[in-house]
Amino acid sequence: MLPNFLVEEATVRECGESAPFALGEQSDQTLLVTLGITHAMEQESLDVEIHLSKDGLSWPNQPAVSFTQKFYCGTYQVTVPATGAKFLKAVWRVNRWARRESRPFFRFYVFAQAARQHAMAGAA
Repeated sequence: MLPNFLVEEATVRECGESAPFALGEQSDQTLLVTLGITHAMEQESLDVEIHLSKDGLSWPNQPAVSFTQKFYCGTYQVTVPATGAKFLKAVWRVNRWARRESRPFFRFYVFAQAARQHAMAGAA
């Protein structure tokens, strides 16, 4: 049930993905996905993609949407158009291009909600 976290605030040092999230009744609604980066180090990047699936088992190689590559703390949003998919998940890749002896370090969360809920909350 939305709104909900796809990724609760977590520290990551390597690439990964969230568990599949069942959309339930919201499978045919436009979604607003928020990426919040609360800690980042210099000379590293974070790529986050949102993937959709009809059955939660097979996932296309191409994401439904992706955030532009991020380097800094902040809050960023993308809209996921309604496709009738029943599941979604977040996939992230981290990269560090300097100081090869240390691994990337990001602290972030990914939050999803129906775009309509967000619009109504803003109007209140």
